[in-house]
Amino acid sequence: MSTTERPRILVVGGGYVGLYAARRILKKMRYAEATVTVVDPRSYMTYQPFLPEAAAGSISPRHVVVPLRRVVRGAEVLTGRVTTIDQDRKVATIAPLVGEAYELPFDYLVIAMGAVSRTFPIPGLAEQGIGMKGIEEAIGLRNHVLEQLDKADSTTDEEVRRKALTFVFVGGGFAGAETIGEVEDLARDAAKYYQNVSREDMRFVLVDAADKILPEVGPKLGQYGKEHLESRGIEIYLETSMDSCVDGHVVLKNGLEVDSSTIVWTAGVKPNPALSRFGLPLGPRGHVDCNEKLQINGLDYAWAAGDNAQVPDMVGRRAGNPNAWCPPNAQHALRQAKVLGDNVVAGMRGFPQKEYSHANKGAVAGLGLHKGVAMIVMGKVKIKLKGRLAWYMHRGYHGMAMPTWNRKIRVFADWTLAMFLKREVVSLGAIESPREEFYEAAKPAPAPAAPVQEKAKAS
Repeated sequence: MSTTERPRILVVGGGYVGLYAARRILKKMRYAEATVTVVDPRSYMTYQPFLPEAAAGSISPRHVVVPLRRVVRGAEVLTGRVTTIDQDRKVATIAPLVGEAYELPFDYLVIAMGAVSRTFPIPGLAEQGIGMKGIEEAIGLRNHVLEQLDKADSTTDEEVRRKALTFVFVGGGFAGAETIGEVEDLARDAAKYYQNVSREDMRFVLVDAADKILPEVGPKLGQYGKEHLESRGIEIYLETSMDSCVDGHVVLKNGLEVDSSTIVWTAGVKPNPALSRFGLPLGPRGHVDCNEKLQINGLDYAWAAGDNAQVPDMVGRRAGNPNAWCPPNAQHALRQAKVLGDNVVAGMRGFPQKEYSHANKGAVAGLGLHKGVAMIVMGKVKIKLKGRLAWYMHRGYHGMAMPTWNRKIRVFADWTLAMFLKREVVSLGAIESPREEFYEAAKPAPAPAAPVQEKAKAS
């Protein structure tokens, strides 16, 4: 940890906004002008739009993450959590991975903690659900799905088999629709190598409380996405929700009941709840309240952006909507991070800061290999694409948005190899408990049981 007397810029969070903001600040600063400190529980940033493809095996999981220390050279990277912030003293409390918590003073503050899964008190969800917010969950989902095929192929118990081959996904936004599309592709390809499992034996269910899926791409493309998924044998239930999933017994509000070993939860996100301990002004849904310059209202030394920030959409407000806010997506996060970085340096020097303003450029979504939907906004013209062309747009946009050329090249290399090589369908479920086999081999052998002496026969 630095002991320099230079001003400290504390970046809380090493996700998309935290990484890009730190890089921008380091690029714009003069030599030794300030110390940039990035704090995050993980030492890497995850590019979340690629999690569905990582779960399907289209991209190597290591290529979906960016190591912070490699990318933000010149900054301090502390692996830990910011548990509280005293705004009056300008001191943050850091809880490292090991050891005692300690206080870290700062002069300027950037809040970039992102969002966490939005869950509800549904019986069984905490025990049975699988999220899709981190690379660990994507890897776990892939291994879990392939393990279910192994289980179904090997058992003679029809009830166990049916439960293993039923996959329930809750949430029909980008994350839910893309994940079920990719996982269904994975399962379809993997089934070719099993003698006792076919795609017809599997049941995929998508549930959403809204009246449509993929609302981000508009109603027509959303309807196309729904019809496309249904054409692949995926059951979609809208305007309903999950009441319980205790021991894998899923009960939907519409009366449907199924037994499933795989319940994937992608029903939206919410700002990180730790924000409530930072002494910041929060909006009605828990977001940090910011102005159009990404500065936190009431604090001239603090900024926020991304999923944890409530940022005015100046394009929408100029068009006559006084309540327009920037949606929490990668498109805004990337651009906000750059403006935020510039404004931190400008604020530190006492210069005027820039307003964040960005017109929506559209949205893209992949629904599996060679399948997707895309809405491209060019001024007042909206171009709607579907099928293979939309899938190319999806891959092209996110491939170029991936941070660093190192990761861009690796992702495109994965895609290129996949054109000539078959999809990997190996399950590495033991990765979740790698020491178990060694422990069994190394633990002391049980003491031999004492021989049972026969009772003496009566003479």
